Order: sequence, then C-alpha cells, then structure tokens
Amino acid sequence: MARDAKCYKSLRQRFPGWSTTGIVVGLALVRPQRIVVEPVLLIDDDIELCSMLEDYLVRHGFAVSTEHNGELGLHRALTGEFAIVLLDVMLPGLDGFEVLRRLRTSSQVSVLLLTARGEDIDRIVGLEIGADDYLPKPFNPRELLARIRAILRRSAANRSPRPAIRHLSVGGIELDSGARTASCNDVELDLTNVEFELLGALMGAPGQILTREHLTELVLDRRFNPFDRSLDMHVSRLRRKLDDAAQLGDQIKTIRSVGYQLAVPVAHPPQSGPSGSPSNRSSQASRES
Repeated sequence: MARDAKCYKSLRQRFPGWSTTGIVVGLALVRPQRIVVEPVLLIDDDIELCSMLEDYLVRHGFAVSTEHNGELGLHRALTGEFAIVLLDVMLPGLDGFEVLRRLRTSSQVSVLLLTARGEDIDRIVGLEIGADDYLPKPFNPRELLARIRAILRRSAANRSPRPAIRHLSVGGIELDSGARTASCNDVELDLTNVEFELLGALMGAPGQILTREHLTELVLDRRFNPFDRSLDMHVSRLRRKLDDAAQLGDQIKTIRSVGYQLAVPVAHPPQSGPSGSPSNRSSQASRES
C-alpha cells in the first residue's frame, strides 16, 4: 500500500491533468497479479524432448519436473505434488502402462499418456487402466498444451461444488451428478471422469443423436478433429463397462458418420394369445384344474 501511495503521488506530480480515478485504475492495471503455476511431472526417457517440452510449458505458466525412468517417475508421481503427469508409454524398465497401473492403486492424479504406438488396442489399454487422455507422437506442442489445459479444467470442475444435483435414470442406468456415482441395474459402475461426463451427456438427451463434434467439445473440452479417435475409445470403454454390469452396452448406438445415441428401451405390453388376455388364460386354467 505504501508503494502504491508513493506511485500515486509521483503520477499526480508528473501528470497534473490526470483525474484521481484514472490514476487509481492505472495502478490496478499495472499491479502484479497472483499467478497460479500448475506443477507438471513429465516422465519420458527422451532427454532432448523433455528439455524442449519443459522450456515450452514453462513459458506458458507451468512448473515442470522431469524423470527419465519409470520407477523414479512413479515414485515422484505418488508424492501428490503434481496437478498432472505426462507419461510416456515406452519407458525403460517399468513401462508407462505398468507405471499407470501402479499409480492408480493409490492416486487419482490426472495422467496424459504420450504414445508412439499407433495401434488402437494400446490406446484402449491406456484409457482402460485409468489415463485421462492420450496423445500420439509426434505431436505439436500447442496440441499438448491444449490437452493439458482441458484435463486440468475438467479436474477443477470435478473438485468444485456443483450448484444443481441431477439424478438421471434411463433404462436401468442411474446417474447422480451430485454424488458422482453411476449404476447399471443396481450394479455400481467404476467410471473415469471422462466416462462419467460422457454417460451424463448421453443420458441428458436420451433418444437424441449427439454429434462427435458436440461430445468432443462438451466432454473432452476441445475442438473436434476427425483424425482423433479418443472419443470413440472412451465410448467403447463405457460400452464395455455397461455390458460387464448388466449387458446394456448396446444401448449406446453408433450413428455412422454422425455420432452417438443413448437408445431408450421400449416397454412392450404383454401379448395376448388366442385364448385372450393373460388374466383370462389364468382364470381359465384355474377353472379347468
């Protein structure tokens, strides 16, 4: 405050024509603002790539720590001091999948997988064991930055209080957005944050076709890219969990070249046979007995 007062006095002397309001507003604009620096852990054995990414992310407001070994990286990730972990899959010794598997036994820190493998199965495995997203190598650093920010926004939203508690129920699937729980025919579903938001989006518009573009922006918090298969991977994993719980995975329909739809089960009325309604047949049978 003393420094502001001194600066105010100096400006009044130097610019006597300035109004008091103008000077106060100017001081507010130039006063340093508190910047939140998000801590990032980068686990990758490519030292040159780590150096390049560290420089890039630091320039965009992140504090970056690096590890080049799976076991050391796991130890650092378990400290709980990082907002997000960037994890390479092909690490010496303990590979990225095993690091993630062990990490998920005791930590829910956000994880973005960096993978040079192009096979869908590898990406599915990563999402299956708890990755929040994946990015295939080689990638543009701007794409990495966008993915990191999207994941952190989702994490912040999940931690913040929710003003409205929604309870959705569609065809045996129950979702409580306040308690962050979901179940299928009374079997609790173990969903990742992305899977939970995806299910909530589909259940919020039952029977309607939601485009890939809409779901990508709503659930993954980024613009749609026709070459990005991550949304399809999340849908596939969600289907499998619904199937494992109650064979309801086929309720999520793929609308070719458009998007996805949560089908609403149609209740069929009891069919009457040639002898009339079920009640008539029942009473007839009792009379005959």
